[in-house]
Amino acid sequence: MKKIFIILMTFYSIMTEAQEQKAAIPQVCVAGEGKIKVRPDQAILNVSIETKGAKAIDVKKENDIAVDRVLQLIKKMNLPKEDVMTQNVTLYPNYDYEKKKHSYVATQTISIQLKDLSKYAELSEGLVDAGVNRIDNIEFKSSKLRALQSEARKMAIKDAKLKAEDYVNALGQKMGKAIMVNDNSQVSYPMPMYKNMMQASMNSADMPQSETLAIGEIEIVANVSVCFALD
Repeated sequence: MKKIFIILMTFYSIMTEAQEQKAAIPQVCVAGEGKIKVRPDQAILNVSIETKGAKAIDVKKENDIAVDRVLQLIKKMNLPKEDVMTQNVTLYPNYDYEKKKHSYVATQTISIQLKDLSKYAELSEGLVDAGVNRIDNIEFKSSKLRALQSEARKMAIKDAKLKAEDYVNALGQKMGKAIMVNDNSQVSYPMPMYKNMMQASMNSADMPQSETLAIGEIEIVANVSVCFALD
């Protein structure tokens, strides 16, 4: 036990000394950002089928029928099976205190990855007809995400280097090698503003050419913090 304690203390001393030496190195630390705007070519739709009724068995049956219609629609549109997944299934009682009666609510949420946005109108209208009555969210994505993230990271490093050079030149010193790099990026996708799905379907019947989705652009952002040694 004593030997283990000595080894741990020695290791701690070495690490502490190394950190002190690193802190003693003259350095300049800056933050860099790389940002790329791109038009998305994919979307993930989270839709729900909700049914209500007096009897649990009837509510569940009605919900299952609607879900089956949704899955048949997806199959008919030739969307890959791996791009469709059930996210949540619930069946619970709901008590009305005014009427003093129980009712039941069944809900199933399905996530659909749409890799061809030109099919959005057809899919959304078909989903409503099949029984979908709620859109939880739509997430826009790009099929070139990895390549774009890599490019954004490179841009962030270049941005940090330029900032550091500005500071170093103003000090009349020379900038050395990078001694620390931290990736502070957070991947997130903006949610589009969209109309109620049922309303969009009703509008499309009167105006077949009306647009129901504003795609816009998404931003791929990389944030880094870099410390450069000062020579």
